[in-house]
Amino acid sequence: MPASAPRRRRTGPVVAILAAVGLALLVLPLVGLILRAPWAELPALLASEAVLEALVLSLGTAAVSMLLCLVLGIPLAVLLSHSVDWPVVPRRLLRAAITIPMVLPPVIGGIALLLLLGRRGLLGQWLAELGITLPFTTPAVVLAQTFVAMPFLVFAVEGALRSADRRSELAASSLGASPAQVFRLVTLPLVAPGVAAGAVLCFTRALGEFGATITFAGSFPGVTRTLPIASYLAMNSDPDTAIALALVLLAVSLVVLLALRDRWMPGVVR
Repeated sequence: MPASAPRRRRTGPVVAILAAVGLALLVLPLVGLILRAPWAELPALLASEAVLEALVLSLGTAAVSMLLCLVLGIPLAVLLSHSVDWPVVPRRLLRAAITIPMVLPPVIGGIALLLLLGRRGLLGQWLAELGITLPFTTPAVVLAQTFVAMPFLVFAVEGALRSADRRSELAASSLGASPAQVFRLVTLPLVAPGVAAGAVLCFTRALGEFGATITFAGSFPGVTRTLPIASYLAMNSDPDTAIALALVLLAVSLVVLLALRDRWMPGVVR
């Protein structure tokens, strides 16, 4: 007797209605943004000096932030993947420390950076004596973006590390390769898709960062005024420009989602 076909799950009317309302809450604001966009004037708006200035600054700082996340986040992901053998408390503390920037209000992150690296901050006072000032500069934008974006890379790479076949690493070690050689020649190629996905997520999150940036770096044209800040400020004086900037950020987000597909944030949920 042939096995019976699995029964399709049916959704109750109450669940379906609530799901439809939830979906509408997520989608309709974006539909409204697209419908209200000044499409005829969009090329001229995006070609204005203020918009190009914010766009170039945002792309540059997001790229530098992504590179910084790669340099610091990949080793942190390796450490996190190895923490499975640690005692429970240190392992959970490490994961919590990496997760906090993802759930912390960005403005609080900016305040924390200011209290650490400001002129009277824990480290900032020593840097000031050396003539180094970070707040309200372009490097401050990079630091704020890195603070909020690095967890995305760490968890993407950690997920790739946990799912990778480690027998190649063991074989390389048995053949006399040093830990550095194993990591560079075997581990990194194994987790390259996770690294790429994490890097793209980092770039997108950095490009859209607002709260920590405006708190720690301010809003100086050409120096710290990124696309989200410029869009927010334009809402009061030039709504069409604000909508044009919002469309740019929305387009980048959609491209990233389509590119990543099922690679979206592996390893975050445990």
